[in-house]
Amino acid sequence: MSDPSITDVAWMQRCRQLASQAAGKTSPNPLVGSVVVQNEQVVGEGFHPGAGQPHAEVFALRAAGDRAHGATLYVNLEPCNHTGRTPPCTAAIIAAGIERVVIGMIDPDPRVSGSGVQRLQQAGIRVTTGVEESACQRLNEAFSHSVIHQRPFGILKYAMTLDGKIAATGGHSTWVTSPAARAWVHRLRSQTDAVIVGGQTVRQDNPHLTNHGQGDRSPLRVVMSRTLELPEQAHLWEQQAAKTLVFCGAAAAASRQQALVKQGVEVVALPQLEPIHILSVLHQRGLRSVLWECGGQLSARAIAQHCVQKVCAFIAPKIIGGPAAPTPIGELGLTKMPEAIALTDVTIEAITPDLLIQGYVNVASERN
Repeated sequence: MSDPSITDVAWMQRCRQLASQAAGKTSPNPLVGSVVVQNEQVVGEGFHPGAGQPHAEVFALRAAGDRAHGATLYVNLEPCNHTGRTPPCTAAIIAAGIERVVIGMIDPDPRVSGSGVQRLQQAGIRVTTGVEESACQRLNEAFSHSVIHQRPFGILKYAMTLDGKIAATGGHSTWVTSPAARAWVHRLRSQTDAVIVGGQTVRQDNPHLTNHGQGDRSPLRVVMSRTLELPEQAHLWEQQAAKTLVFCGAAAAASRQQALVKQGVEVVALPQLEPIHILSVLHQRGLRSVLWECGGQLSARAIAQHCVQKVCAFIAPKIIGGPAAPTPIGELGLTKMPEAIALTDVTIEAITPDLLIQGYVNVASERN
């Protein structure tokens, strides 16, 4: 018989592969995949396709049928033990006669958080937890962050030249990086709930902020503009490809708000227009992740308000120069190098000819 630990890891990796097939489609629910194994053979598997639909365990058990009796069920996230839009998965697992359940990570949702494991053990089922735990946590990092901190997981993405510029002195920025790098970003958009820009980006770049065919869904497009001094016509006002939500200050002219509303754009006025307030509204709407694709000033505000957890920075092998050319991050009020915000778990990937550096904002400096 093969080493159970090696076997458990292999099947948990399969769970993550299955779960990833629904990337960008399950919010506010997590990504979950499940496999039912009998005599070292897969007898059923499945993944959660979206909120309101059956959970991964249910699909796997349905596929297994009677062969689930006495089998082992693998799942990357603790089975739910409460009734929401669907019945509790623990009940389905118990009813199917599963003998053992292997779980990647405990669900941070307080409605579950350990109660699923407890219910299965009470039914006499052997439970193993923490298999491939770090990888499972990374898969659902946006879900977990949102549940714990009550705001979406923030990703700051930018592209700059070798000398640290995101545009030329006059503001021209088409294109800093290669088509391959831009396609990578478009795929990331398809897996994110919303993409956020400021009014300056709308005025300067007139972006589409869609997936450009790199996926089957585009994120909600969010614009932050205090006064709504925005173009009357813009790609973001075209609602066929994706919806647009504009946040403005309370003093923004009603006529400007009405002009956007007539084009199908939703406008929300807030007493204070700051990243932290925007994320609060988006969280209330069930969004788990946001992609900051904004200029330096808004990026700095998002970082300072702990609205950025991950950074994806592209570096193009180009030099544009110009002391006044814009840079990716504005003023943070840091005056000494030891005060610099450190990234952890840094990876470097070549997306020829550009480099992609990814890392996480040091959690020690993050506050609720």
